[in-house]
Amino acid sequence: MSANHLGDYLRARRDLVTPEDVGLPGGGRRRVPGLRREELALLAGISTDYYLRLEQGRDRNPSPPVLDALARVLRLDSDATRHLHALAAPTPRHQPQPAHDQDKHVPPGIQQLIMTSWARTPALVLNRYMDVLAANPLATALSPAGHVGTNAIRAAFLDPRLRDLYVNWDEMAQRAVAGLRALIGPHGEDPRVVELVNDLSVGSESFRRLWARHDVSPRGTGLSEMNHPQEGRLELRYERLLLTGTDGQLLVIHHADPGTSSARKLSRLADMTSTT
Repeated sequence: MSANHLGDYLRARRDLVTPEDVGLPGGGRRRVPGLRREELALLAGISTDYYLRLEQGRDRNPSPPVLDALARVLRLDSDATRHLHALAAPTPRHQPQPAHDQDKHVPPGIQQLIMTSWARTPALVLNRYMDVLAANPLATALSPAGHVGTNAIRAAFLDPRLRDLYVNWDEMAQRAVAGLRALIGPHGEDPRVVELVNDLSVGSESFRRLWARHDVSPRGTGLSEMNHPQEGRLELRYERLLLTGTDGQLLVIHHADPGTSSARKLSRLADMTSTT
């Protein structure tokens, strides 16, 4: 993986913006899929040479106003703009602990909450690498990715059961990759991240394509459409909550709208897990 995270991000996002998106004439033969460097620089009010230095990693200290101008031309939302600023001024992280100790300690109160008070709500805890650290029985019954020790994003792309489970797999896969980008932030040189991305890039063309887009989304809510092997079609809302006082741990829960067939099926699945 390249250490030029700012340049990689600018290049990837530039490729996704067409001339028509920013009011420039399109058509003709173009060697790049999106904006040319000189077009982006002109619209952002900076010199082409300065922009080229940013993209090539020869200048890594752009001012906040320059970053905001680039974000405006690249049509970045607020989350992506914050990510752009973080890439330009990454905060140092503590040295990683040994792999056997890293990110394994779920706060005891959260562990108790998901196993008792939320026993009838699928709930699990992920670390910043999307390893499942804790899960209640209903989360395990809901998805093959809900087992402690499973890496959720590996399962999403490499376990065929996940493609069968999620009716909206394409949407969920895009969210998963954008969520991983948000969790790791500017620290893409982390050895665990490098290993994870390399393995997924080798094993999944879909992951390679999505990772190359550099989408970033810490969005905490959405809709999962599932075709569960026991209960059939389920439409469940999910919430992702960042656990304060941890190194990027996420509490993920699924729930159904009250009174719906999905709510009844989820309740039936909870009954089955409680009896077994």
